Amino acid sequence: MNTETERMAVAFGRILRGAGLRVPMGSVLAFVDALGQVGIDQRASVYWAGRATLVRNPEDIDLYDRAFVAFWHPTAAAATVDALVEEVPIVVDDGGDSDDDDRQNSDDESPLALRFSAFETLHQKDFATYTDEELRIARQMMARLRMIGPPRESFRYHSSPRGLRPDLQATLRTSLRAGGEPIRRQWRKPGQRLRRLVLLLDISGSMEPYARAMLRYVHAAVSGRQRVEAFAIGTRLTRVTRELHSRDPDLALAQASRRVQDWSGGTRLGECMRVFNDEWGVRGMARGAIVVILSDGWDRGSPEMLAEQMQRLQRISFQTVWVNPLKVTPGYAPLARGMAAALPFVDSFVEGHSLAAMEELSRVISGASSRRRALQPIPATAR
Repeated sequence: MNTETERMAVAFGRILRGAGLRVPMGSVLAFVDALGQVGIDQRASVYWAGRATLVRNPEDIDLYDRAFVAFWHPTAAAATVDALVEEVPIVVDDGGDSDDDDRQNSDDESPLALRFSAFETLHQKDFATYTDEELRIARQMMARLRMIGPPRESFRYHSSPRGLRPDLQATLRTSLRAGGEPIRRQWRKPGQRLRRLVLLLDISGSMEPYARAMLRYVHAAVSGRQRVEAFAIGTRLTRVTRELHSRDPDLALAQASRRVQDWSGGTRLGECMRVFNDEWGVRGMARGAIVVILSDGWDRGSPEMLAEQMQRLQRISFQTVWVNPLKVTPGYAPLARGMAAALPFVDSFVEGHSLAAMEELSRVISGASSRRRALQPIPATAR
């Protein structure tokens, strides 16, 4: 295989990583070996060689196809991919041992000009400016986010070398090897189980630019793991867990839209939280759970009721997270009555305007071991 083919293979692996795919170095080396067998003249052979070595999950195929078109068919990509296309120099390390070798290689070989689609720019782009095509790509990226909180102790016990309770049956079985003498005692300890994740999405008119993207985040959470509950908050509370449980994103979102009757209407956060606490949360759904509220905090109801219900929720939940897409605004302060009333009873207050913010939210959920995190003081004008 010539050096140009190796450089093209390594550069394509970098493009896939920029698009959000997990491409370890071992997969890139396997792709290099595959290209050594099939060459790069036939694009169909290159496509299947890359798909067989660089793609691990079926949900990554679509992103791989788009990156392949943008990289190997730049002319077609300009006409079919709605993305920013640039030319960038790629310098590939050939494993040289000295700086002289690096300088010699840089003099002998010109930088490789690549055309790539702006998948990575979607991480920082505001959800309010997304197109329908970008929303579909964003949903695929959200499906790979880790939304599993720290485990909790289960009521079921299992055998362990060190535990809290003696395991009499296991001790008796092991004693048979020593003539009936319980020389080695066995123990039992509580097992672990996933904490429930509860997502409450504000679908009011003020959240409309962000609700359609956040709904895809909620769908990724519900369809991607167990023990997840999803609700829509507007003028009423609507449970949409069953509708979003489908693996087909289009079917799930259509079912949820039909289920929610007050889409893009008003907001009664306090009343909706009261209904959730009375009918679901206090009865067990929110006990020891991680509760995530995705809302801008604008509320037509009573702020006193919202503060009371948020306090009830904080008492029984493991952690309460509030996601506000307006928090990224320069000079933002929680001046909305609902946001100011709820913030004292929130453990984590994070942004929610972009994919990068959703990734940060997933890290907060995954590392939710610190209870009652410190928040910035509320400005006097918001009290």
